[in-house]
Amino acid sequence: MNTLDLFNQKNMKAEAPDAQIGDTVRVHIKVKEGSRERIQVFEGTVIAKKHGGIAETITVRRVSFGIGVEKVFPVHAPSIEKIELVRHGKVRRAKLYYLRDRVGKSAKLQEKL
Repeated sequence: MNTLDLFNQKNMKAEAPDAQIGDTVRVHIKVKEGSRERIQVFEGTVIAKKHGGIAETITVRRVSFGIGVEKVFPVHAPSIEKIELVRHGKVRRAKLYYLRDRVGKSAKLQEKL
């Protein structure tokens, strides 16, 4: 095994979160402000997953005060405390970028049973 593979294995999280496209998730992020550290929660719908392995990222979208906010989270970053699954969404696409153009109830996804 080469050095890069060893580094990737060492820094990957043991249990990767099972966040799929269309799921509503709560991402707990460690935020450092001066000498203090706190946990900030960002809840939204997973609209994209990219790459794999240590470089895996998820894009989470939510509407906050009428404005769409998207954040890209590296899944295996040490600043990510945990990714909590709220509900499964029923989708038929790999990327849900079309939700950017939707407003109100049409931007909601059905729940997978």
